[in-house]
Amino acid sequence: MTIEKPVIIGVGMIPVGEHWKLSLRDIAVEALLNAMDDAGVERVDSLYVGNMISGSFIEQENLGALIADWAGLGNVPAVKVEAACASGGAAVQEGAKAVMAGLEDVVAVVGVEKMTDAWPSDATRYLAYAADADWELFHGASFVALNALIMRHYMNTYGYTEEDLALFAVNAHANGAKNPYAMFKGPIKVETVLKSPYIADPLKLFDASPVCDGAAAVIITTQEKAKELGVPREKWVEVAGMGRAIDTINLANREDLLTLKAAKIAADRAYRMAGVEAKEVNFFEVHDAFTVMAALSLEALGVAKKGEGAKLAREGQIAVDANYPIQTMGGLKSRGHPVGATGVYQTVEAVLQLRGEAPEGIQVPNAEVGLTQNIGGTGSNITVNVFRRV
Repeated sequence: MTIEKPVIIGVGMIPVGEHWKLSLRDIAVEALLNAMDDAGVERVDSLYVGNMISGSFIEQENLGALIADWAGLGNVPAVKVEAACASGGAAVQEGAKAVMAGLEDVVAVVGVEKMTDAWPSDATRYLAYAADADWELFHGASFVALNALIMRHYMNTYGYTEEDLALFAVNAHANGAKNPYAMFKGPIKVETVLKSPYIADPLKLFDASPVCDGAAAVIITTQEKAKELGVPREKWVEVAGMGRAIDTINLANREDLLTLKAAKIAADRAYRMAGVEAKEVNFFEVHDAFTVMAALSLEALGVAKKGEGAKLAREGQIAVDANYPIQTMGGLKSRGHPVGATGVYQTVEAVLQLRGEAPEGIQVPNAEVGLTQNIGGTGSNITVNVFRRV
């Protein structure tokens, strides 16, 4: 049986940053209404909210009801989807699956996180809730510390330097400088990364993504409904493939510390569903919460051989006009990483690339297929989505 793939017909987002004067509901509804306006729809059948940890950051749960009510959506079903930092990518998948199942015609997906209202020390603790509470958090291991262990092991195993991994941050900032929605709009040099303070040796401040606020949204429907709504075909972007998988939640039980097994499995599922191979993908929005994760992601997605992810950066292969463009609008490092919203930001950015609507200077030439990869934890919960221009 052939199942028609759903299409994204509307996207919306707000600039990532420190939104002191706005609440979570404010930024979520703004992104949602922007997406509905872009799609030309006045109602949706349901709402999926990607969010990691609003209960801790702002003492607010029940986000489905909160946002649907504030947006005036009526009595639609609405639910929060949580998969740590991969919540946004998972929410996109849940919305797409609802459409594919024929249960709902027009679905809204919002990713939102309000992080800056918490003290930095509290934010670090809240984010660590996605680690293993008994085996890691109890012993004081933050995500910065866990990723520092991975980065040190990667460098020692394959002979890379801090400078090699800094190239991922340089690339992200070069692209983010041209993205009006990015938190950091200034390009940086390798020296900027290397001179930034250590936050957990060998991880430096500029190896890591920032704490921030943000919201992004997409509208998903069937191709038949898109025609009925009169949405121009050039605005459609097909959700061509989806994959999701988990690995051990703690690093101690991981088969291989330098393999994102969940990403590899999720990517294989997404490629199979989309009917494409990694070499056919025109750009990759990978989860670079830390620079080493960008390298490991490229390897898990089949773009680079094991141990050669950082080599692509060293060879200049990851720029927008190179063979394997990544972080085309700044990624988590420059655009920002409002954790539960990140996967939806990646989706919006992929849609803009495939429509040919990316900002000047960071549009991938002749983009037909794009991929987003969203990581929860230290690789314990990963989504991969493949999108295709219709």
